[in-house]
Amino acid sequence: MDLQTFFDHFGIRENPFRAEEAREDHVFQRIAGSGSTNAHPEFEKVVGDIERSSTSVVFGEKGAGKTAFRLQIGQRIREHNMASPERKVFFVPMDDLNPTLDRLGAHAGVSVTSSAKDITRAIGRINLADHLDALLHSGVTLLEDALLGDLGAREKLALGSEAERRMRTAPINMKHDLLLLQTLYGREDAQGERRRALRSFVRPPLYRAKLAWTGFLFVGWLPAAGVLYAMTQLTESSRAGDLGQFFMALFAAFLAIWLLVMVNVFLLGRMLMTPSVRRSAHALRVVGKTKEELRAGLSSLPPGARTHSVMPVGTNDAQRYELLDRFFRILGRLGFASILVVYDRIDEPTLVKGDAERMRAVVWPLLNNKFLQLEHVGVKLLLPIELRHELFRESSDFFQTARMDKQNMVERLSWSGAMLFDLCNARLNVCREDDSAGEMSIVSLFDETVSRQDVVEALDQMRHPRDAFKLMHQCISEHCSHVTTDEGAIRIPRHVLESVKRREAERVQQFGRGVRPA
Repeated sequence: MDLQTFFDHFGIRENPFRAEEAREDHVFQRIAGSGSTNAHPEFEKVVGDIERSSTSVVFGEKGAGKTAFRLQIGQRIREHNMASPERKVFFVPMDDLNPTLDRLGAHAGVSVTSSAKDITRAIGRINLADHLDALLHSGVTLLEDALLGDLGAREKLALGSEAERRMRTAPINMKHDLLLLQTLYGREDAQGERRRALRSFVRPPLYRAKLAWTGFLFVGWLPAAGVLYAMTQLTESSRAGDLGQFFMALFAAFLAIWLLVMVNVFLLGRMLMTPSVRRSAHALRVVGKTKEELRAGLSSLPPGARTHSVMPVGTNDAQRYELLDRFFRILGRLGFASILVVYDRIDEPTLVKGDAERMRAVVWPLLNNKFLQLEHVGVKLLLPIELRHELFRESSDFFQTARMDKQNMVERLSWSGAMLFDLCNARLNVCREDDSAGEMSIVSLFDETVSRQDVVEALDQMRHPRDAFKLMHQCISEHCSHVTTDEGAIRIPRHVLESVKRREAERVQQFGRGVRPA
């Protein structure tokens, strides 16, 4: 018997237990969209008050539902933003650290083909300033895309129809802050098209000093030409004499001033900006900005908008916090009351490869109480269980710095058999053809020799949603492979549940000991 025949008998349109990754799980998306997420009991503690974003640290094993937490948080934020358009939450999912770590590795001269020792040493150099740069890069790029008309980004941010008017009527310094952030942290823009598009969008006042000098550069030759013409006429007449010498001196003065303007516009300004551009390009090692991009963007801003107090230099956090504060003020103009950042899939970047030492090097700079307790910024760290073991080996000084007692920590994201039973039921019912036929239980998939408690106990040994779904899928698959369609034996017998439970429980135990893959 094939699987579809089995599901058709129960009025189920698709296999509820096929998916193993929340990002690609259409069943999970339908459950979340229906408003009934059947979330883990710790979810409410982790998400907290959406409008007043707080920090949470969650440790969980593979398949425990960390990515599902991130997706549910995103869904909760979208619902909140629709209900409260003037108190929105700006959501920054940091679930792909590959670009950040790849740029860090390139800066250190390593790649995936380098030795493990070199990669570990390079990743060990990441610091809080790098994380703040990566956060600003993701946030500014998301906002920039939405402002410039990316419909996907605009829909995610729910900017509303007033965004353009609000930015065009914003204070001058806020417009300059947006252009500065776009220059430092926006998407790579070698041709300057996005920079010009954003300037056209916000319409900042022209940089008058530079405009005046540039205008004189292009039209300053006109009075000089007039003086030269008058001097030529006087020289040919009888009244040349001292007046001709005066015009000659005046012409020389105009020419000197014009040359000085050329030097100032094309050479001196570039020379004065070069050290700052070079330092910032070196400091922004996880952003990937070139010196040419930075110079082009900064030269279009007045000096007051690019002072040394805000330009990122070295590993100094102060400038990054100042830039983050300016970014939040821009978001406030657009109706956002807070920023929520979610870190997930820390073990997946190609330079990390699940190595506990490398994950520790990436995450530990984030465990800084000043960063985790920023006003108007909430940070959710969804971390692999291996880092829990590393955390408990740290000294008391580390805990004083990180203040883990203030971070809403969930030490282990665990699931009971009853919780997994309810979760499987929710998936089963969302996949039914007829939603009006009442709730259906997964126990109805088994014959009368299998009780509800038998199923709960089997699921309890799986411990996590991913393994629970594997158990259910294997039970259905094995049963269908051993019966024919005309037998009429649709329901799964007890011996199939018992044999599959033994195999899956052994697999889960071996995976926990690290002796076999998932």
